[in-house]
Amino acid sequence: MSDVVKHESGDVDVRKARILLYSDDRNVREKVRFAVGPTTHGRPIEWTETATHAAVTEQLDRHAFDLVILDGETAKVGGMAVARQMRHELYVCPPILLLVGRPGDAWLATWSEADAAVSHPLDPFVVRDAVDSFFAPATA
Repeated sequence: MSDVVKHESGDVDVRKARILLYSDDRNVREKVRFAVGPTTHGRPIEWTETATHAAVTEQLDRHAFDLVILDGETAKVGGMAVARQMRHELYVCPPILLLVGRPGDAWLATWSEADAAVSHPLDPFVVRDAVDSFFAPATA
């Protein structure tokens, strides 16, 4: 699917980057949104925030996302379990960025089959770069 939509009038719209963000901690969700900002590679971002496993499942069943960001430190059902579940249950699984507790937990991101991981405490520049990497234009 193209990231650009051209209308008959000649107007061009850039398709929004749809990102699902899962954390039971409002502060974590706020830090991620603040770090990433309103756009990625010129595309406006449409955020969908969830705080429970049930809400993540519902959103994934109803909508298509370009990226899913999961907090591995979420209580009850952590982001690592959700990532692994997504990989095994979704026919078309969006890319997954996992937020892990510390750099030493990166191996858990591998177990969960996430595409990338960023560790707490969240460095805004690292979070931004990680998200941008999913939306970077393909190079020839």
